[in-house]
Amino acid sequence: MRTSNLQHELASTSEDLGVEFGVSADGFPVARIADTFRAMVPARDGASVLASAWRLTRQLSELTRDDFHGHEGRLEDETTFRACVFETVQHKGELSALGRIQTRMAASTPWGPSQLATTYAEGIVSHMTAGHGGFHLSAERNARILPMLRKSSPWYEEDSEWAIVALTFPDLFTSYERKCADETIRNSWPSAWEEIHGRELAPGQSWTKDREAFERKHAGDWIVISAIFSSHHADMTEVIATRGGGRDGRAEEMRFLVPRAEYAARDRFGFVIDPDRHDPYDGPSSFVGWRGRVA
Repeated sequence: MRTSNLQHELASTSEDLGVEFGVSADGFPVARIADTFRAMVPARDGASVLASAWRLTRQLSELTRDDFHGHEGRLEDETTFRACVFETVQHKGELSALGRIQTRMAASTPWGPSQLATTYAEGIVSHMTAGHGGFHLSAERNARILPMLRKSSPWYEEDSEWAIVALTFPDLFTSYERKCADETIRNSWPSAWEEIHGRELAPGQSWTKDREAFERKHAGDWIVISAIFSSHHADMTEVIATRGGGRDGRAEEMRFLVPRAEYAARDRFGFVIDPDRHDPYDGPSSFVGWRGRVA
């Protein structure tokens, strides 16, 4: 009875918000929100990821994997997928209420001529170009950026620096955008995030902080900078490593053979050579033009 009531409640909520849920022709959950589509697409490792599509004209049951693109994060289960769909609905509603104005204006940006400009508020304009984009702030707006994040230039690019603008002017962004901005600051500028929030990030909470910790820990170790399947040794990967993973062209390089399965399970920041298990290798190389020293 409780399950039936919950299903009815979710169905009513979906209908009220203009959301249609279904199952694709390939058997994965999909949803339609006006002209926006979301899908819980199976990944190669058996997990699922959130993918999107726009302005499709077919029924949900006729859609396939090829209709969707992008990788907007991993999904634990269908409940998580539905939560993401409703988050999209909320984002669209808040976005409409903000009343951002899109127009074309003649402007030169660090990424080329502006092709489309979106005014968020006086002194805050986002520009799109042929290849990139970002925000331009007036001098008054830029002065309000926290000193630890403020740039001398009034331009903040769209990949990560946009989050600095969202952090400073939260009322001009949706709840979803603010959440993404907090995540971006945490991963890109962990020291600033810690100072803002007054607490230290734990391991696993910031990509940049974790990478810096990895580099400090393994500064004197041999870290792989290049790898290739060995054509001379079955099930082995031939690697080139330098101390601390240096890539400046002046670092001493050594080759090693690593079991292919072991290398495939490497740390996200690099593979560290274990001198007790990985012997230096000076045999025939699968690298074209190898000019390393003899071990």
